[in-house]
Amino acid sequence: MKVIQTEISGLLILEPRIFRDKRGHFFESYNRETVKNFFGYDFIQDNESRSYKNVIRGLHYQLNPHAQAKLIRVISGKIFDMVVDLRISSPFFGKSFGLELSGENKKQLFIPPGFAHGFSVLSDEAVIVYKCSNLYEPSAERGINCFDSKLNLDWMIKPELAVISEKDKQLPGFDKAEMNFP
Repeated sequence: MKVIQTEISGLLILEPRIFRDKRGHFFESYNRETVKNFFGYDFIQDNESRSYKNVIRGLHYQLNPHAQAKLIRVISGKIFDMVVDLRISSPFFGKSFGLELSGENKKQLFIPPGFAHGFSVLSDEAVIVYKCSNLYEPSAERGINCFDSKLNLDWMIKPELAVISEKDKQLPGFDKAEMNFP
């Protein structure tokens, strides 16, 4: 697996080695020992999300001590995956990074703890799976409004077409969001 460091420290793109022939393809999407040894995290929870065109989910995160590292990939369809660095001492604090993930390109995004995460669906539907290094803890759940003007994120869809949950519409802006990541 090829590991590519993004411009934001700790945020990595993983490109698997894909074996294709007339029957289809094969690739190793996850190897616990490789991930644990390389990234230092042991993933303990898998999540799956199925969403439709123009849906935006996020920006979500959990506060310490329940913060989660995540490994995101798309089984089918295409999304624009977006993260914002919430690590207060990071030189990239408040900076965002976006990447197209799809069932075709098979890329994965490794997100360390201390980032808000979300995605928009660019295809008619998309199935996303992601691994988490910590269990979901409702009391630690937080988020940032995906259309916060300070962040000025480009979700690669027209804002007037965006389908967003009522809960996510009520999330605070970046300046009012609770963060406890050193």
